[in-house]
Amino acid sequence: MAALWPASAQAADCRALTHEGAEFTICEIDAGTEVIRLFHSTPEGEVLGSFPRVDQMLRDRGERLGVAMNAGMYHNDLGPVGLYVEEGQQAMRLITSKGPGNFGLLPNGVFCIRDGRADVIESLAFEAAAPDCRYATQSGPMLVIDGALHPRFLPDSDSVHVRNGVGTSADGQRVVLAISDERVNFYTFGTLFRDTLKLPNALYFDGKVSRLYAPGSGRHDRGFPMGPIVGVVEDATD
Repeated sequence: MAALWPASAQAADCRALTHEGAEFTICEIDAGTEVIRLFHSTPEGEVLGSFPRVDQMLRDRGERLGVAMNAGMYHNDLGPVGLYVEEGQQAMRLITSKGPGNFGLLPNGVFCIRDGRADVIESLAFEAAAPDCRYATQSGPMLVIDGALHPRFLPDSDSVHVRNGVGTSADGQRVVLAISDERVNFYTFGTLFRDTLKLPNALYFDGKVSRLYAPGSGRHDRGFPMGPIVGVVEDATD
């Protein structure tokens, strides 16, 4: 299958960052010039589950996987917990009801990728607006909602994990993937996006399966198979 968007020649910029005394790695992506996609299964329906398998699938098309990260929670069969859209085809519906775990810690949200932009949108706002996302993954909780921190986050919370997520600018052009390099609570992770990265909306991806693939930096976090994966697609000939 040929690429439907022109592959990016510019690699996402990843760097180390310190916030509130904790260490993070962030990867800046320009949604206007770089190709951002979500991956879950092969055309035959087999779950990809890992960065190397996504990369191999892309290389068969003359492309390669640039910066990538796990992109949302999933069931034991690796199926997405909430809304999932790939190449315009919806594989799982939007869930707006309160539920167990971090996903159900409302408000949660959707990472929506459209031609030339990408946005984190709170789930009820997403339902009302019904944007035409070419790719979308739902996760939760929201970390930052229109510039405000999630109301349930506490500065002194002792619930700490390695965490990862995504934030977007108001114009949908700046996308930042972030992962903590040590265990942090939700408050510290949320304020990273709000106060240091200055992003008005940010979404939590996970805290037990947080992984980053950044070949330009020599980083490849490994582990058990994953569900949805977000990544930048590059031209393999560059």
